[in-house]
Amino acid sequence: MSSDLKPVSVIMSAAGVQIAGDLGNCPSSASAAQRAGVIVFAHGSGSSRLSPRNQRVARLLEEHNFTTLLLDLLTFEEQYSVSKRFDIALLTTRLVEAIHWVREHPILRYYPLGLFGASTGAAAALRAAAVASSCVEAVVSRGGRPDLTGPLLARVKAATLLIVGSKDREVLELNQQALTSLCCEKRLTIIPGATHLFEEPGALDDVAHVAAFWFKNHLRTGPVEELRVM
Repeated sequence: MSSDLKPVSVIMSAAGVQIAGDLGNCPSSASAAQRAGVIVFAHGSGSSRLSPRNQRVARLLEEHNFTTLLLDLLTFEEQYSVSKRFDIALLTTRLVEAIHWVREHPILRYYPLGLFGASTGAAAALRAAAVASSCVEAVVSRGGRPDLTGPLLARVKAATLLIVGSKDREVLELNQQALTSLCCEKRLTIIPGATHLFEEPGALDDVAHVAAFWFKNHLRTGPVEELRVM
């Protein structure tokens, strides 16, 4: 299913700053065509919501009838700070605020929610899933660093899919170790021939299709609960 709806730029307050996002395939009203769920993206260090890789995955998820929210969890100035880009606690706080924004949205609040994290953004996504466990039902990590999640990794309840390229050997090992610490429904999928950025022909498409299948099978339909920060 292809979407003709162009992404809409949004600005939200998160932990005292204004962060930008692009909302794709969002229904115009509660009575409009239903969506399979809302997928919030948390990007890795050095990337942004404008990254061609992130945009590609988002558009493919929209073809599977998902609404997507691509976020810049750092301000323009903060993106140049290495310490900020690796401040997983800060990224998590802002991601939880974004989840809260979705849950207060007059239309999106009725849809189940999943998180898609890349690189260091995957650690923030997993931490947010643990903190806002009543809201997040599924997580997909692409080339992620779940080892940066810390003790909260064992508290993740959302069904979690770890996707790693077969040639990204160091990150693959980290994900294999993290898989043993996860206590939720979980799976590790290895994309043959792919490196860390999944730049190989067809690699990102494989990521998107595997992610869409995971979200479709783990995002429930029906009313959602209010955000409970633990």
